[in-house]
Amino acid sequence: MRISVAADESVGVAQDLIEELDRRGHETILHGAFAESERDDWAWASEAAARDVTQGRADQAIVCCWTGTGASIAANKVAGIRAALCGDATTAKGARQWNNANVLALSLRSTSTAELQEILDAWFTTEPSTEPDDQANIAHLSAIERVER
Repeated sequence: MRISVAADESVGVAQDLIEELDRRGHETILHGAFAESERDDWAWASEAAARDVTQGRADQAIVCCWTGTGASIAANKVAGIRAALCGDATTAKGARQWNNANVLALSLRSTSTAELQEILDAWFTTEPSTEPDDQANIAHLSAIERVER
């Protein structure tokens, strides 16, 4: 799977994330602090990763900043993105299952290496729900985006 990855700093689990994605056999597209030619601020880096997803260059994205909040907000400004800030495996599983999240946001400050492993396990092994109510919610998000444009 092609995963676009963005971080505003190479601290905390940032390098562990890249190594773990490589170990799992994912192709990574790097932005922000991982790409010397790009602006590394969280808003710009997260937008770049999110646009990789919406423009088909990546299947999913993972965006990171100190708390993960700014990275998730920036990614969610891109139409078609459903970014979820996940601090544990249960939240990551729910984000994929019920929200069909296509961008994972992580805190570089509070995510441990052990939690990173668990979060990625849950994220990559959970499929979006096919339940009508869950599908209706995702469709409603798309309708909201069309109205807001």
